Amino acid sequence: MKVIQQDEIRKNVRERYSEIAKSKSSCCSSKEKSAKLGYTDKELSSVPDGSNMGLGCGNPSAIASLKKGDVVLDLGSGGGFDCFLASKQVGNSGKVIGIDMTPDMVSKARNNAVSGNYHNVEFRLGEIEYLPVADNSIDVIISNCVINLSPDKQQVYNEAFRVLKKGGRIVVSDVVALHELPEEFKKNLEAYSGCLSGAATVSENKQILKNAGFSKVDIELKEESKEFIKEWFPGSGAENYIVSSIITAIK
Repeated sequence: MKVIQQDEIRKNVRERYSEIAKSKSSCCSSKEKSAKLGYTDKELSSVPDGSNMGLGCGNPSAIASLKKGDVVLDLGSGGGFDCFLASKQVGNSGKVIGIDMTPDMVSKARNNAVSGNYHNVEFRLGEIEYLPVADNSIDVIISNCVINLSPDKQQVYNEAFRVLKKGGRIVVSDVVALHELPEEFKKNLEAYSGCLSGAATVSENKQILKNAGFSKVDIELKEESKEFIKEWFPGSGAENYIVSSIITAIK
């Protein structure tokens, strides 16, 4: 993929999620979507209003096995939803850092942190391909349906490996491709920013992670996710090409 194509993708993704950040989305609608992704009523009611935007494809914090004192990094943190859930698990002795490339999202998340009185969470503006995070400083990396949006996934995982401590883990909810995507999907920028066109296959994801240096790479497909994926682009047959998954690996 040429650099100009990568920049076009990033620009389109940033513009789309900036619009979402500024929109007055329905809280009830977001809760309904998130319930389908595996979030409990207790989790959905425990975060500041406006932080849950119903944008994910899973619940990474539920399976990340976070501990008190962990330093957690969320790639593509949006309104801060998963960061706030993680902050309760790591406690005051831990810390959660959210990274997002959209200024409007970072502002929204910071305001949510203030309104919710979260003292162990911070949000930084940056691209997940070039993380504003120190080497060997993170215990666990989580992410929720964001890495597929990157046109340079190898760089994303290279950076993830760099910032993780030795023995650190990555636990990601993301979509993966079951088959080669049709050309009409690949050429559709709206489908790319909508978490369809950028999905890599299972074998591609595994190779990228191994290239970055990760071990114990595992990708668990969530077949039940087809039920909500078919709602993303009704009538397109997207559910026949992509599926949500849990991607885990260790440094």
